[in-house]
Amino acid sequence: MTDTTVLVTGASGKLGRKTLDFLLASGKPADRIIATTRTVEKLADYAAKGVTVRKADFNDPDTLAAAFAGAERIAIISTDAIDPGSDRTEQHGNAVAAAARAGARHLVYTSLPDPENSKISFAPDHLGSEKAVIASGLAHTILRNSWYQENLLMSLPDAFAKGVWSSAAGTGKQAFIGHDDCARAVAAALLSDSDESRILTLTDGESRTVDEIASLASEVTGKPLKVEHIEIETLRTGLGSAGLPSFVVDLMVSTDANVRAGGFDIVNDDFEQLTGRKPRSLRAFFEENKAAF
Repeated sequence: MTDTTVLVTGASGKLGRKTLDFLLASGKPADRIIATTRTVEKLADYAAKGVTVRKADFNDPDTLAAAFAGAERIAIISTDAIDPGSDRTEQHGNAVAAAARAGARHLVYTSLPDPENSKISFAPDHLGSEKAVIASGLAHTILRNSWYQENLLMSLPDAFAKGVWSSAAGTGKQAFIGHDDCARAVAAALLSDSDESRILTLTDGESRTVDEIASLASEVTGKPLKVEHIEIETLRTGLGSAGLPSFVVDLMVSTDANVRAGGFDIVNDDFEQLTGRKPRSLRAFFEENKAAF
């Protein structure tokens, strides 16, 4: 859809920038791409390529009318405001309302799997935001992103250093998705000719237990990694003793609880159906990031 004007919010973030890259690589004319951010200077490199860069702050609705003007398909990339005092549902609601007022035809929103039942601490943010998208009456594509493969870079290097991965996920299985693949999906939804409303759950097509993930990581890296299975409350106590903020503890504990309950055990071909390509496998992720472990 070369003649449709598309817009990416949060475009100076990692996901937003990669989405812009995929849009440009697809042949989408730069003058049909709008990128919004709170700090326009951060997108000077894309402005130099001809992308229209505008200021937009979800906490300041007055900035959104001008920011969204002329955009037909808008990707609302969920913000990372999960700390106490933030209200992502309100932020996203402001963006949805502004998109509707601006005359947008289609919304794309980045969510997480099964927010109605998810145990993830910030799932209610996404559930409320999805409801706002649906209630807008606009055609929409809701992309429920599984846990990023890249999140393993925050936990496994330390586990490998100790030789032990402490987990409260039990025997629950988990599918992941690569960060770049999430950006590919956003770009594909923006470039689509379809105005069908749909909810897609993006996974890498595999689901593994913690023991199976550890075995795969060990096989690829050539380093031993034993899984220590602990209880949820043991994990909470240990994280709290490490001095982490309570909202971070809640996030980490709720992640293992969600895996244990099967909340990430989802395998489908939604990503391939949307993008026309296979997602990056977890094995490929470990091979590409072997040095980090």
